[in-house]
Amino acid sequence: MPESQIEPPRLRDWTRAAVRAEIADRALQLFDEYGFDATTVDNIAAVAGISARTFFRYFATKEDVVFGDLVPIGESIRSTLVGRPTGESAWAALRAAVHVIADIADGEYETALRVTRVASSTASLRARSHEKHAAWASLLTPLIEARLVGPDDPRLAAEALVYSALACLDIALNEWARSDGKRNLRHLIDIAFDGVEQQVVTPGSPDT
Repeated sequence: MPESQIEPPRLRDWTRAAVRAEIADRALQLFDEYGFDATTVDNIAAVAGISARTFFRYFATKEDVVFGDLVPIGESIRSTLVGRPTGESAWAALRAAVHVIADIADGEYETALRVTRVASSTASLRARSHEKHAAWASLLTPLIEARLVGPDDPRLAAEALVYSALACLDIALNEWARSDGKRNLRHLIDIAFDGVEQQVVTPGSPDT
């Protein structure tokens, strides 16, 4: 990797959360500029003004820099789903829940865009993306199952709906990254959900 022009910060006396956020920001800049696989922990440590040993006090792996906030994001999606009206269709409730991602992206635009670009362009991160889906699905599936009436296997039907919703989210995120953040993420999510709803979900069925 070429020598980075990113200036190292002064990290002394920062809180642990602030240091972790600063290291992640510096790492994501490198991943975005030079590629995830081409960037080493030593590269990250150099631009963050820390040692490699210090890096590992905050992150177990490079992958954790990209996917480190999966649990709180998943909980935010779940909390939104819990708050949706009981009479709302499962698909509409899932759509509203994943809109949380657009809200997060609005608040942390550059970071969200970098994470999405890096994750979508790096083959070695795909396994972690599957782990993300599994973690979020475990939070969302029981809530969707409780909304379903009629399927012979409501758990399986709920899981299928949840994974379909997460696939729509990924498609929207990837398109958002390809547009360099110029397209509206919430609108892209709606386009993806509408496409599935219009072609697959039958109006008036118990799960819609």
